[in-house]
Amino acid sequence: MVSLDLSPFIKPLYSVPTVVKVFGIDGNVVGEVTLPQQFMEPVRRDLILRAYISALTARLQPKGTDPMAGKRTTAESFGVGLGLARVPRVKGSLWPTARFAPNTVKGRRAHPPKVEKVLHERINKRERRKAIRSAIAATAIRELVIARGHRIDKVPQIPLVVSNDIERVGVMSDLKKILTTLGVWDDIERVAERIRIRSGKGKMRGRRYKEGKSVLIVTSTIDAPVIKVANNLPGVDAVYVRNLGVLHLAPGGVPGRLTLWTLGAIEELRKGLFMG
Repeated sequence: MVSLDLSPFIKPLYSVPTVVKVFGIDGNVVGEVTLPQQFMEPVRRDLILRAYISALTARLQPKGTDPMAGKRTTAESFGVGLGLARVPRVKGSLWPTARFAPNTVKGRRAHPPKVEKVLHERINKRERRKAIRSAIAATAIRELVIARGHRIDKVPQIPLVVSNDIERVGVMSDLKKILTTLGVWDDIERVAERIRIRSGKGKMRGRRYKEGKSVLIVTSTIDAPVIKVANNLPGVDAVYVRNLGVLHLAPGGVPGRLTLWTLGAIEELRKGLFMG
């Protein structure tokens, strides 16, 4: 039997450009840049989801109940032969009330949360780095960005690379003008229109509103003024490139977030971040 090599005829699922344009804050093209190796990583959805769950569960705090909760009582069962259920009953009362048992008022919990429960799903260091590289590569694939629900009709290019001038923007009105010029403001409005009040008791626990995710701005410096300004916009996150994680790049474990890379952040990636 003759085996045929069909690789020349098989089209890859996604294609990532190797050279992309660099846009200025006025929307004009100011140059070109070759994307670093991280953008060429195969997109592994399973690995991204695993890293996302690991990062999410790392923030959970172990919790448990008081071991004596529901047990501080004089209750004791009367035994059999009285026509009463054999649950423990409080001593010294005319109508003995049940206590201690899990199915009674003010009784103990049957299966309370325990601090011994392992909440954090651990992940290998190299596996986590590979997941971050895979999530970075997904931000350069237009089909995945559209599949996440982002509005990118006016975005001139995916991935969107902007000059370092945007990092020095410290006024909201200027940032809004720049984002409108670059075509990402429509996506921010999409998130703003869908902010809603959470159903349930979470409203009383510091998480009253549910808000989607819009553009992610990646900077080359940790103290860039744009970080403080951009975080005030609905669904917008701004983060230093060395602090990038799967929580930023793939919210909900779904790859393909609309991301605005500064030229300096691209050069930082070229130094070998998240490799190995």
